[in-house]
Amino acid sequence: MEGAQVMLARLLRQGLDPDPVVVSLRGVSDDARKRAGGHDIRYYSLGMTGLSRVPNGLWTLARILRRERPEAILCWMYHAALLGLLAGFLFGPRPRVYWTIRQSLDDPQAFGRTLRLTVRAASVFSRFCDGIIYNSRRALVQHGKAGFHNDIAVVIPNGIEMPAHPNHKARVPRVFGIAARHHAQKDHPTFLRAAARLLGRVPDAKFVAAGHGMTSENQELAQQIRAADLDPQSIELLGPLTDMDPFYRAIDVLVLSSRTEGFPNVVAEAMSYGIPVVTTNVGDAATIVGNTGEAVPPGDDRAVAEAMARMCGLEPAAYAELSRRAARQIRENYELAAIAARYQSVLDADRLETPVWHRC
Repeated sequence: MEGAQVMLARLLRQGLDPDPVVVSLRGVSDDARKRAGGHDIRYYSLGMTGLSRVPNGLWTLARILRRERPEAILCWMYHAALLGLLAGFLFGPRPRVYWTIRQSLDDPQAFGRTLRLTVRAASVFSRFCDGIIYNSRRALVQHGKAGFHNDIAVVIPNGIEMPAHPNHKARVPRVFGIAARHHAQKDHPTFLRAAARLLGRVPDAKFVAAGHGMTSENQELAQQIRAADLDPQSIELLGPLTDMDPFYRAIDVLVLSSRTEGFPNVVAEAMSYGIPVVTTNVGDAATIVGNTGEAVPPGDDRAVAEAMARMCGLEPAAYAELSRRAARQIRENYELAAIAARYQSVLDADRLETPVWHRC
């Protein structure tokens, strides 16, 4: 599952709403249902697999709203924001419609053409929703510059479930992991070139890659590995994982090479396990990492390799201290229960007259 879906599942599992209804634009996978937990969640699928299905999907959503009569609609990502707003107007007395923006605009060219058009349309209609929740400070600022204007907005970062036993062993870091679907936004070529550079200096370094498309059958990925002059035997391709726990426990350092992010879950998740992070400075990644890892410019494989080399140069005691600081950073700032309570305060704001909003 992608980060936005994972965070929604976590909030549902925390009991964000006593009577939750989830409407998916396309469909709800068994994995998504399993992650959300609870048998009291009602799911609907609109089956919007293409542009021609939008009118039918919109009408179906309006009918669902009439049947369920929600007090508030929490729209997850751009397409759902537009559809939820329009369906809300068709609903009848209109429920409160909140948008959640879970993407920064570090590099809009990494988006496909359809997504760029959707973002542009959302900017026009953003003033008509009841409020916008951003999952990163950078996303709030960038979307404001891109024309997203609403009187009320709030930043609520993603929440992380802390593992029972973080790994703070004293060791010499050598295993670098990346966990991201194979997509232009994730910029795997930069990671692969950095890995090849590092191997020239640290021959015993190893690399592990997880995510959709991260398999030997992916010919585009194979070509990128060759283009980076990286020995294919030095990188283990795991493909998509339903359980990330073994992955985090097997690596010494996580690397994020993305061109754009909002709040990258994988960074905070790795840190919760006591895994230091080397990340590109996208979204709020550098804020999440703080002084527990390294943040470098996106697209700069030399800078990524240098940061990885500095990790390799840590003494075991220094690595263990960095590990403890990383886990503490997540526990003190991004623990799931506290984040879920902030979402609940937004949903309860009108009823309780709670001042949770601030002006953009």
